[in-house]
Amino acid sequence: MAVRTQSAEEYLEAIFKLQRGTQPVTVKRLAIELGVAPPSVSEMLGRLRAAGLVQEPTEGRGIALTEAGNGEGATLVRRHRLSERFLVDYLDMPWDAVHEEACKLEHVLSPEVEARLAEQLGNPLTCPHGHAIPAEDGSLADEDLRPLSALEPGDAAVIGCITEEKSDLLRYLASLGLLPDTPIAVESVAPFNGPLLIRVGGSQYALGREVTDKIMVRG
Repeated sequence: MAVRTQSAEEYLEAIFKLQRGTQPVTVKRLAIELGVAPPSVSEMLGRLRAAGLVQEPTEGRGIALTEAGNGEGATLVRRHRLSERFLVDYLDMPWDAVHEEACKLEHVLSPEVEARLAEQLGNPLTCPHGHAIPAEDGSLADEDLRPLSALEPGDAAVIGCITEEKSDLLRYLASLGLLPDTPIAVESVAPFNGPLLIRVGGSQYALGREVTDKIMVRG
C-alpha cells in the first residue's frame, strides 16, 4: 500500500465499509460518517480519483472504490479490527473503549506487524463488535444479517454485530449482556413503532428502536 495521508486513509476505510451496505455511498453520507463538511468530502474525492482509488462518478451510482482503492480500504479495516481484537483480548480493555485507540494504530502498523498480530491472535474472523475482519487478500465474508428491530414476536436469533461503536451504546449493551454470539428471543413488539421486549437468558428487557436498529442478528 502506497503512503497516504491519515485523512486519505480514513476516507478509503469509510468508503470500504459504507459501500457494503444497501444504500449508495453519497457525499452526504461520507460527511456524516467522517464528521466533516460536504465540500471537504468533494475535495478529497477528487484527490482519490486522481490517484486511481475512487471510480469516476456515473449517473445513478454511488461513490465506489477502484480495485486498488478497495484493496487499500480492506487493509485499513483489517488492521483496525485486528487492533481492536488485540486491545480487548490481550490488554483487557473494555469493548467500548477500543475504537478510538484502534483508529490510531491502523495507520502505523506495517505489513509485517499486521501479519504477526493476526497470527498471535489466532487469525480471528471478527472484531469484538462482531464485524468481519477482511482476509489478507482483501476479501470479506458476507453474512446474512438483519436488524433486531425487524424480528417479530416469537422469533429467535443470535446477535451478529453492533453497527454503531459509540461508547455509551456499547456500555449499555454490555450491561444487558447483549454481546455478539448471544442468543436472544423476541417476546413482544409494541405497536406504532414501539419498543421490543426481548429475552436474554433469564432476563427480559424493553429496547427502543434507536437501539434495536443498531443490533444486527442472524437466524
